Amino acid sequence: MGSSVRELAGATPATRDRYVDLLRVASLGAVVLGHWLMAAVTPDGVGNLLAVVPALQPLTWLLQVMPVFFFVGGFSHALSYRSLLRKRPEGPERPEGQGSEGSVYSAFLRARLQRLLRPTMVFVLVWGAAALLVQLLGGGGGLTGVTLRMVTQPLWFIGIYLAMVAFTPPLLRLHERYGWGAFAGLAGAAVAVDVLRFAAEVPYVEFLNFAFVWLAVHQLGFLRADGRIHLRRAALLAGGGLVIATALVAFGPYPLSMVGMPGEKVSNMAPPTLALLCHGLWLVGAVELLRAPAARLLERPRVWRTVVAANGVAMTAFLWHLTAMFGVYGAMLALDVELPAPASAAWWAQVPLRIALAAALTAGLVAAFRTFERPVAAAPGATGATGAGPLAALGATLCLLGVLGLSMVGFGGLLDGRTALLIAIPVSAPAAVAMTLGGWLLVERAGRGTGVRAGVQRP
Repeated sequence: MGSSVRELAGATPATRDRYVDLLRVASLGAVVLGHWLMAAVTPDGVGNLLAVVPALQPLTWLLQVMPVFFFVGGFSHALSYRSLLRKRPEGPERPEGQGSEGSVYSAFLRARLQRLLRPTMVFVLVWGAAALLVQLLGGGGGLTGVTLRMVTQPLWFIGIYLAMVAFTPPLLRLHERYGWGAFAGLAGAAVAVDVLRFAAEVPYVEFLNFAFVWLAVHQLGFLRADGRIHLRRAALLAGGGLVIATALVAFGPYPLSMVGMPGEKVSNMAPPTLALLCHGLWLVGAVELLRAPAARLLERPRVWRTVVAANGVAMTAFLWHLTAMFGVYGAMLALDVELPAPASAAWWAQVPLRIALAAALTAGLVAAFRTFERPVAAAPGATGATGAGPLAALGATLCLLGVLGLSMVGFGGLLDGRTALLIAIPVSAPAAVAMTLGGWLLVERAGRGTGVRAGVQRP
């Protein structure tokens, strides 16, 4: 892999925005490190270090960096979709359907979903088979049961990201027409949702902010792609977002932690709140203020090669990092190594060793599964598929619902028919997997033979 990374790094075009690649890797890395650090595992279950030591909750204002990843996604999606539009055949010689907006959309979805769903489906199928075997053999209690329930939880991020991919074309058109106004509309909708939720106590309205909050952050990526977040605006985003988020937490109904806490009446994450949106604004502004010095650092060949190598396996590492963490704790229990009380002096002393072991095990899992993360471009074809756009949209919707459902229900209780509520509908793990696979097949069918290639900067 070393020579291929060196070749990729050496072939980097001068126009590539290297800082975006760094942000993608750094944001996923921060999430992984946060999960490893905050997990308070005991022989009886898994707690949250932030609940044990509430004084550490301000750390979430640095470690909750998912908004940065979604911001980077908006940037990459804008470039990718526009590249497809430029490459489609034009003129009367174009075969019927080929290069139409529907076929461009389906090609875009297929390329993006393959990058996300190939490693995700391998993860799901491997864990599904393991969970079934464990439960057929009568296992599934203790830490094993906790692992089966929790190992799929990070998939919520994949589900939300799928929604962003699916909404890119219409929201990009809104951006091109209204610019900052399109972002303001989404942010205003997020404000309205929280007013209805907290002031008027309208039931269930809060779930709309899964769309409005994250799509608003995604919309900032479109503005970044058009060079419309300069230093002054970045400073305004950072300062304004931080001040408003602080005021909302201090005087409003919002908790301090920017991640969900057990037993809290209100979570900033699930569903997202206006406070989380403002947190995202300050993070986006902050990373944009660091762009120039980081770009100079990325000109160094060794630094850039490191980013290229990490970028090629980041999603695989993200998918498997909880597997590695629970594997370390399971090995410690099997070897009768004492698990100290969370936040005790002995617990903190073990932290470097546990993180080092989890990183090593994650590296081994990445080596085993990284081949499924290779980017795939939509293949050119002679004709476009009739109704490719609606078919791709249906497939993306099924993938979104399936992945979100699996993140909620987990693999525990497979033989007992365990379900979780997904938009008021009970969903089991087998049903969630079936929806994801079925949706992927629809996107694949719609995206084949579209006559355009997906390309440019991947997320």
